[in-house]
Amino acid sequence: MEENETLELKKSTSELKEAIISIAAILNKHKEGKLIFGVKNNGKVTGQDITEKTLRNVSKAISDHIEPKVYPKIEKQKINNNDCVVVEFNGGNIPYYAYGRAYKRVADEDKLMSAKELEKLILEKNEDKLRWDSDICKEANIIDISSKKLKIFLNKSDKKFDGVEKSLKKMSLIKNKKILNAAVILFGKNPEKFFPNAKLRCAVFASEDTSATIDMQDFYGDLFYLIGHAENYILKNIHIGMRLNGLYRVDVPEISKEAFREAIINAFCHRDYWKYDSVNIAIFKDRIEIRNPGLLYDGLTIEKIKKENVSERRNELIAQMFHEVHFVEKWGKGISLILSKEPETEFKEIGTHFITVFKRKWSEKVNGGLNEGLTEGLNEGLKTLFLFIKNNPSVKSKIASEKLKRPIKTIERQIKELKDLNLIERKGSRKTGGYWAK
Repeated sequence: MEENETLELKKSTSELKEAIISIAAILNKHKEGKLIFGVKNNGKVTGQDITEKTLRNVSKAISDHIEPKVYPKIEKQKINNNDCVVVEFNGGNIPYYAYGRAYKRVADEDKLMSAKELEKLILEKNEDKLRWDSDICKEANIIDISSKKLKIFLNKSDKKFDGVEKSLKKMSLIKNKKILNAAVILFGKNPEKFFPNAKLRCAVFASEDTSATIDMQDFYGDLFYLIGHAENYILKNIHIGMRLNGLYRVDVPEISKEAFREAIINAFCHRDYWKYDSVNIAIFKDRIEIRNPGLLYDGLTIEKIKKENVSERRNELIAQMFHEVHFVEKWGKGISLILSKEPETEFKEIGTHFITVFKRKWSEKVNGGLNEGLTEGLNEGLKTLFLFIKNNPSVKSKIASEKLKRPIKTIERQIKELKDLNLIERKGSRKTGGYWAK
């Protein structure tokens, strides 16, 4: 017999104070354990005289000096023909204090806990209570949930709709007959009625900073609605090229759609909903930023999420619902997916925000970057004409013919092909000098 993290040995009840500290330390680490009086810490059984008063004194000392209260099993037992006091205890109401101080068990020793360790223990204990998505929305009722939204979700997740209330219960979105925040922000008819931060803010800026705003829009609604609008807003405000897949045109955004969609979903999945702020999308001349309130959760760092494919979820219920419809993976693969599609993606923590930054490719030289996607699938003649027009949007067919050393009829035919492929479009009047655009 030897001491370990859940077993403490004392030679006699003369070491009662130290024993009380050990009980609290073991409870804070393992929530259960055993203590024996009558055995030295080297494992040698010596026993001791035990009376009914001895057992009462041990019980009283534990009751008087450990908070919150612990109710252990205390009895006299024979060990190697020696009388010993065996105390078995358990409790999950951590942290436990012995003589007003908190301890933790490390191997066979009892260490005084630091303020930071104590704070972490309290946070872990109250983790479920502190989660916004699993908190009750006191003002909401069943009538505030959209059956239409719920049916769409259940259909996508291959589940049967069994009425609003029963369906929510099956997904653990009702507690004590009350609707949880997650249910309202995912399936509410008007989530913004209860949560002003059920919001997406999008903006386009003319340069590399916020000094000149071209467009700004706010969207309100459930998370699936906001994710869709975030994706569409980016697609409308970045350069979309094309490539040919056989006879069909395939759009090629300058930033991978899979990558920025994953970043958008992550922003809504992991944001801190206790904060009033919104998820923000900022489109600059050289980059796109997707910002969400709330730093990385539970000790994660940017290095860890990039290298170790781990994730800690601030909103477990929301994450689970996203997983049901294949929005997120269970094993933290989102960051690796983003980096596989856009290797130059940056992740930052600034103030209280987590920011994903995508570099825009359209600002690179016109004969590189995006244009590889734009011209993919074109023959060499169409490709060189297209790039020539991109560099000289006001050029006329005659000048193009001279510069590219091709017959005017060939140039006109190729221009028609580029127009038919929706790669170029003539703007303005021929008389006043129009230009090519797309």
